[in-house]
Amino acid sequence: MAEPRKSPGLAGEMAAEFAGTLILILFGVGVVAQVAAGGIGDHDSIAWAWGLGVTLGIYVAARISGAHLNPAVTFALAVFKDFEWRKVAPFVLAQTAGAFIAALIVRWNYTEVLAKVDPGHTIKTQGVFSTLPGNGTLPVHTMGAFRDQIIGTAILLFLVLALTDLRNSTPLANLAPFMIGLVVVAIGMAWGTDAGYAINPARDFGPRLASFITGYGGAWRDQYGDLYFWVPIIGPLIGGVLGVALYKLLIGRFLPAAESPEPDPAPKRTEVEAA
Repeated sequence: MAEPRKSPGLAGEMAAEFAGTLILILFGVGVVAQVAAGGIGDHDSIAWAWGLGVTLGIYVAARISGAHLNPAVTFALAVFKDFEWRKVAPFVLAQTAGAFIAALIVRWNYTEVLAKVDPGHTIKTQGVFSTLPGNGTLPVHTMGAFRDQIIGTAILLFLVLALTDLRNSTPLANLAPFMIGLVVVAIGMAWGTDAGYAINPARDFGPRLASFITGYGGAWRDQYGDLYFWVPIIGPLIGGVLGVALYKLLIGRFLPAAESPEPDPAPKRTEVEAA
């Protein structure tokens, strides 16, 4: 007799969020390290690797936890009662831990290359792990980056809902993770100038903390010396809520209600009979 599938429980969901975010950051931070420190690749390879990292991370976690992989997603869904508030803190903790451990792995693997390019572990390679206004070189300051993070994350959440709302024209079969990955590629190619498109508090804070404890003493500040770490945390949280609100206002309320499954007139076999 086949046993019924057990619920993964909160611990299982946290494990999935940890693993999915770990995969995301291994590819995302890894590619930036390769480009910035190793001199291999360019902006396009960064954008594509981040998008593929998102896709693969979603495939890892989606069946168990829904694959938020981003505190901005978790928080925004909870605000609109599409996710339980009691799970918000555990999910955010798991996501941040996954990003932190992944960044430590990248930091360890690229030890020699980073030390060669930037012996003092300065602002020159800080951007491998965490974002900076204007990517560390362009004339963008704190509030410009804050604005950018709100807009970029709003775009992300708006499109994530459009691609996953079963009442809408969602991708066929199991293509939603791939399409969401393409959304991240597009955001990277169109919205990466002002703040490096963190659009994910865990993606930025976890690696920022990992870099700080491994030699990057200035990790919490930007190239101007201003305290910056809060921008890719607060900006995405605001932007995520804004994106969900706009989707519900402009699209969601006009879609038909989800249809209830039709009752099956045929008698169902019990598990004993099925066995």
